[in-house]
Amino acid sequence: MHRYFPHTEEDIRAMLDRCGVAELKELYSDVPEELTLKAPYDLPEEMSETEVRRHFDALAARNIPLEACFAGGGFYDHAVPAAAASLIGRSEFLTAYTPYQPEISQGTLQYIFEYQTMMCRLTGMEVSNASMYDGATATAEAALMAVAASRKKRRVLLSATISPAVRRVVATYARFHGIELAEIREEGGVTSRAHLEELLVQHSDVAAVIVPIPNYYGIVEDHSGLADLCHSKKALLVTQCVAADLAVLRTPGEWGADIACGDAQSLGIPLSFGGPYLGFLCATKALMRKMPGRIVGQTTDSEGRRSFVLTLQAREQHIRREKATSNICSNQGLMTLYASIYMSLTGANGLREIAMAGHNAALYLLEKMTKGGRARLVYPDKPFLNEFLLETDYPAQALIDAALDRGILAGIKVDDNRILMAATETQTREQVDLLANIASKL
Repeated sequence: MHRYFPHTEEDIRAMLDRCGVAELKELYSDVPEELTLKAPYDLPEEMSETEVRRHFDALAARNIPLEACFAGGGFYDHAVPAAAASLIGRSEFLTAYTPYQPEISQGTLQYIFEYQTMMCRLTGMEVSNASMYDGATATAEAALMAVAASRKKRRVLLSATISPAVRRVVATYARFHGIELAEIREEGGVTSRAHLEELLVQHSDVAAVIVPIPNYYGIVEDHSGLADLCHSKKALLVTQCVAADLAVLRTPGEWGADIACGDAQSLGIPLSFGGPYLGFLCATKALMRKMPGRIVGQTTDSEGRRSFVLTLQAREQHIRREKATSNICSNQGLMTLYASIYMSLTGANGLREIAMAGHNAALYLLEKMTKGGRARLVYPDKPFLNEFLLETDYPAQALIDAALDRGILAGIKVDDNRILMAATETQTREQVDLLANIASKL
């Protein structure tokens, strides 16, 4: 018997008997026949540890070194302070799990408390939880939270200018929670206020309206009066945000939002091939008890010393089944710490400087990419921070492929001749010039 497959035929038979089935395949009777494997697994021969290392070294050697990343779409290539990467690698952080006896984990509770404080300041909201898996699920949870707060209303309006990936995740959550989801049309690259007003008049059961800061095309939309409009219809305003951008943009709190959500990857968390990232969720005090996840509070112990406790929580061992706010069982603790260290090291002024460096880099990128007239800004009359949509006379995929050969991620293909490009403080002018030179030869 192989050490990684310890179950004997007798063990398997005993388990099948307990399940009340005769064969293993009966356990997969719900899986469509066309999806089942018809041949043995194509597994290589077993290898020694040395051979495995050589095999993976060979695979790694096939990777193209990344020189620069101009792709955004909600996730950005920011510089990662060496101190942050070093600190989260410490064993007391790296191996820690969600505290089951929380009050004895004062270190963990303290950094969660500090994270909540910094996120409230960044978003202009009153309370923050800690935390969510990523920005897409945080947005979906914000929708569920709004529906739970409204009690009887089960419709959510979602702007078409929010990332398509986020909208798909929200749609999946809505489908399986019996929530009606309606899309607010896009008009000139921004959320159509006319269509939103039409939907609010047409439907009396709207629990929430979700709009972006900034939107998928990088445009900073004007949400003036939107909170009053939503509140007049007894609906909540939810803003889906890029966390780092709030250092220089008008915050959800300043817009009058009830809930702010999104991805905190932009707060120094590496791209890391897609994760792990960190979703954030902040709200007004009135909605605190409807928030999923947990909230850490500050108090004093019997000797008057500063201490921290789990004030509100929705862990799987504490929730009340169908009355629970969410089925989230663990927060992204390590990523929460990562963002906390990053914000502590940079400070408010540092976050603003980083955001403005990205803005200046984006202006230079736009200038170089549009020089010669073969690429144009799709929405020239709309403000942006560090990301914009270009329309090109050459195929967008051709630019992406040619740049990739030089170790550059040129952007995100939106359609055949449109590419979404972003810049941060990490790209150099030489890298921008190289990308523009590659584009000029297409």
